[in-house]
Amino acid sequence: MQELKITMLGASGVGKTTLLTAMYEQFESNIGNTNLQLTPDDESAAILQDRLIELKSLVDVFEARGRVGIEGTEAMAGPESLRSFSFGLGRKGETPSLNLRFYDYPGGYHASQASKEEKEFVKKTLRESTAVLIPIDAPSLMEKNGKFHEKINRPQQIKALFNAAYQNLDSPRLVIFAPVKCEKYLKNNKTAKELLEKVKQGYAPLLDHFNSPSLNPWVANVITPVQTVGSVIFSRMEVDSENNPHFYFRKTRHDAEYSPSDSEQPLRYLLRFLLKLHLDSRQWKFFNFLRNWLELDNHLEKAVNEFARGCKTNGSFAVVKGEKWLNI
Repeated sequence: MQELKITMLGASGVGKTTLLTAMYEQFESNIGNTNLQLTPDDESAAILQDRLIELKSLVDVFEARGRVGIEGTEAMAGPESLRSFSFGLGRKGETPSLNLRFYDYPGGYHASQASKEEKEFVKKTLRESTAVLIPIDAPSLMEKNGKFHEKINRPQQIKALFNAAYQNLDSPRLVIFAPVKCEKYLKNNKTAKELLEKVKQGYAPLLDHFNSPSLNPWVANVITPVQTVGSVIFSRMEVDSENNPHFYFRKTRHDAEYSPSDSEQPLRYLLRFLLKLHLDSRQWKFFNFLRNWLELDNHLEKAVNEFARGCKTNGSFAVVKGEKWLNI
């Protein structure tokens, strides 16, 4: 089975594992009548089930302090801290024809104290990944004029990783910016548009880098906010004597239940990107697997097309650049 690599790129605690858990859990709820099936391997299924239980437990308390999400990869000891989640993608009731492997590594792998081997692993994974998912801690970006955006989301460090990994590209890549913990900012059109603009401003140096002559032809960027819980929203921020932020979140009401929204959007964009590459008459060595994946299965191509056309482009959702790699 052909395999596609996707990197979950972000600092410690921003919500990489939370986003991946929500994406998988909501896929089944959003495929409708589409003849698609996403099947995790046994290990991935067990881990994600545990993480999903943690995610749903967030609605058990009315107010919580901290970075709302689930246990981060940092909290896992030893070699288990490096995770890759494997999902088979294909038609319902049939053997999967493509494997999606998401690399969810500790954010500390690209921190200053990381070893040379850990840093090199991140760069290598970025180079080999067809797509990159960047979870963004929305309150850090939005509150107090983004005072803690650099400290929490570390956009300059992420840019440095792309500087090292994206050199001499000769085939397309998709980079998805996914604000999480963003429920508060999606309640009306005004704040949704503010979130979109803040993402563009907060990652302006990276977006400018992608617009450079060498990268502009190859890199597509999209912004897709994800409400991983839905019923838990940012309430307030307090800063301690050492200038460390503490975030407080509360339920929308006491009887609110787990109600995520748009968790499947990153997957929709990923499949839209792959379908475009398949339909494009040009071929690149990097994407040779696409010819075998869809070329001989018109029913699968139709199912992928149907699911991919559900990508949102309004409010705080946007294709920032590289529309040609997403037009189907």
